[in-house]
Amino acid sequence: MGLEKIEEYKRKLGLTSAELAEKAGIPKTTLDKILSGVTKDPKLETLKAIARVLGLTLDDFDDTNHKPTHEPSYEDIKKLIARNGKEMSQDEKMELIKMLSTLE
Repeated sequence: MGLEKIEEYKRKLGLTSAELAEKAGIPKTTLDKILSGVTKDPKLETLKAIARVLGLTLDDFDDTNHKPTHEPSYEDIKKLIARNGKEMSQDEKMELIKMLSTLE
């Protein structure tokens, strides 16, 4: 499972583990066990809750697929913009510009 994705997006959104757990509606200890690798097979509902808060899909946690399989969609752009009210970093702004330039 792509644990690094959870950490990466948690940092991008400026969330602590406690904040992510609270927004996802899961105990912080559960999140800590997932991130540390103690929990090898987390419940699907737990992963969905984490993904929702981070603006990701369950497919984003699949670390067997390293290349994007699709062109950026309007849904991708909506997720990038809707970062739970957090400011976008310069990298995120550039990513958004690149996505917008590929859409017809």
